[in-house]
Amino acid sequence: MVNKKSIGVFDSGYGGLTVFKSIAEQLPEYNYIYLGDNARSPYGDHSFETVYNYTLECVEWLFAQGCPLVILACNTASAKALRTIQQKILPVKYPNHRVLGVIRPTAEVVGLYTASNTIGVMGTRGTVNSDSYPIEIHKFYPELEVIQQSCPMWVPLIENNEHLKEGADYFVKEYVDALLAKAPAIDAILLACTHYPLLIPKIQALLPEGFKLIAQGDIVAESLVKYLSNHPEIESTLTKEAEKRFFTSGDYLVFDRNASIFFDEPVSSQQINLKK
Repeated sequence: MVNKKSIGVFDSGYGGLTVFKSIAEQLPEYNYIYLGDNARSPYGDHSFETVYNYTLECVEWLFAQGCPLVILACNTASAKALRTIQQKILPVKYPNHRVLGVIRPTAEVVGLYTASNTIGVMGTRGTVNSDSYPIEIHKFYPELEVIQQSCPMWVPLIENNEHLKEGADYFVKEYVDALLAKAPAIDAILLACTHYPLLIPKIQALLPEGFKLIAQGDIVAESLVKYLSNHPEIESTLTKEAEKRFFTSGDYLVFDRNASIFFDEPVSSQQINLKK
């Protein structure tokens, strides 16, 4: 299987499947390998060092499966691990491999969604505490005011398939109200966690008409289309058999059951052991 060259998609759990779904819809011809590190998720409350070590281990596993290009479809991993991997690991150990994240492509377009120049960012504690979004957004839109809100209960609710139940309403409202109280001028919210699109109906119900919610799937997919067009040295190596393979470090039966919620189609995965 290593002779086949696939695009790797990595997330700490299930959320990256929302990004993978958009990528596969826009670029259906390529082979893909998805890896969810479910045994060690969620990443949101882990230290920078732990997230970096876990992410690098998963990226190197995908490299070993024949993925010259890996997408970190995880905001926490993108915030805490991507830059170090790109700057310190790839040039030394993997000069012909590339790793991309979800923060920069989102930051490049987020200013197009706001008329008030005030945008909210909702993410895990790890993503919010890293300040990655304000830093990246201000590179492209220095005039924007970026207001952040961590939502530590949202990922556990989603990964335990509790997000559509009434019990989730309290935590959705709590974090949305807390964000809007910080800056009433906010007219757009970036969902800076790939799990959060599953909460869009509940979030939207709490917002005024015309308020924009920004999910990352299509943004990242469109960015990847441009990247492959601009980097034929990577694109030309990729196998085009429209094959999708799924792997998890957790229980594959649990993964398959929950993954279909995020991917909108049945998923059949294999379990791997990432622990050294």
